[in-house]
Amino acid sequence: MDVQMEVAREATEELVGAFGRLLPQLSSTAVPLDRAAVERLVSCATNTVLVARAEGTIVGTLTLVMSPVPSGLRGRVEDVVVDSAARGRGIAALLLDEALRTARAAGARTVDLTSRPDRTAANRLYERLGFRVRESTVYRFPLEPTR
Repeated sequence: MDVQMEVAREATEELVGAFGRLLPQLSSTAVPLDRAAVERLVSCATNTVLVARAEGTIVGTLTLVMSPVPSGLRGRVEDVVVDSAARGRGIAALLLDEALRTARAAGARTVDLTSRPDRTAANRLYERLGFRVRESTVYRFPLEPTR
């Protein structure tokens, strides 16, 4: 399968549709993204939204978030998802390789990602690519939408 990587630069109907199809495969609590949300995502200066295409169709996405912090430029990979029909073909690895290349070229010191323990295949891939489990505690504070 020939796979092409590209950076999404605009919120096309195709990209909105791809997120609508792919995000529920990542999380059952994924909220559908409308065109305005995808536009915010791709136009944010800290984000690089990567898409993988096979036979002209978007089959995977990944968002690289770059943040300058006092200890240096940090990268964070968010929402890696490959269409279930295209899994097992190395697409996630290609997306991650491109994200790491992009982060390295920007001068990032590290790239982090999180993954649920039950995503065993994904976790094996991350470790195979050189990601290491970090002893850390992640805290989350749920913010309720303002009305």
